[in-house]
Amino acid sequence: MDTMRDRFISTASRLLHEDPRLALVLAEISRDGFERAQQTHPDRVVNVGIREQLLIGAGAGMALTGLRPIVHTFASFLVERPFEQVKLDFGHQGVGGVLVSAGASYDWPAGGFTHMSPGDVALLDTLDDWTVHVPGHPDEAEALLREAAAGDGRVYVRLSLQSNDRARPVGGTAGFTTVREGTGGVVIAVGPMLDNVLAATEGLDATVLYATTVRPFDGDGLRRAVGEQQAADVVIVEPYLAGTSTTAANDALAALPHRVLGLGVAREELRRYGQMDEHLAAHGLDPRGLQQRIGAFLGR
Repeated sequence: MDTMRDRFISTASRLLHEDPRLALVLAEISRDGFERAQQTHPDRVVNVGIREQLLIGAGAGMALTGLRPIVHTFASFLVERPFEQVKLDFGHQGVGGVLVSAGASYDWPAGGFTHMSPGDVALLDTLDDWTVHVPGHPDEAEALLREAAAGDGRVYVRLSLQSNDRARPVGGTAGFTTVREGTGGVVIAVGPMLDNVLAATEGLDATVLYATTVRPFDGDGLRRAVGEQQAADVVIVEPYLAGTSTTAANDALAALPHRVLGLGVAREELRRYGQMDEHLAAHGLDPRGLQQRIGAFLGR
């Protein structure tokens, strides 16, 4: 199976051919994958070099001319480093675009903390009117990218090397998808966390919701999953900073007594970089760690 980043390259290359409104802005990352697209569309595929602030500024400038820019690099260089440009050049100027990241929270541990971005979604959460997609499979990444490219708003698509075994229907107005039903609590699995959550909750009387679009947060879907219960216990398992969506869940359940547990990447920096699986285990996001923490919270 190809990776989400592989699928992004092939899909974006086709979209550039299909839609003359689209443009692609790179900062060296994935440059080789887009070599043919750049040769075919030299006026709409631009590599600015290792200049992330310029990357965002160039994309927003293209948007001001009527193009629909797809802007791509590692998450830490796409959201964190040029955050002021994201805030001003896209948000303040009121233009749309599609930011597509790679690298996620710890996809390339050998690259060190400079190439990790567990705080990207939380940082974007400080800005208004961003849609955030977190696919859990390459097929989902393609579907969400196509939807984002066809729109006009500000969209962040967060790609990862971690993937679920199979794709599920995504996009549109579907919101959270119910994967398993139960009465003893609700567990929201975001993107590539689904397989580990399903393994961790096997045998638990809990509803499992699958989320690939986390902003806007599907408060209606969460309330439907809670149903007529007099109180709610909710666990949110995210592949980025723990607790990023707990405020959104609390707001959705403001009229109901509830508890919310946010699981994800801890704030502590792990300086022995190891491998991705070791990071998952260290943050308690492997099936064993999730089983212990979800079970304790739900009283199982």
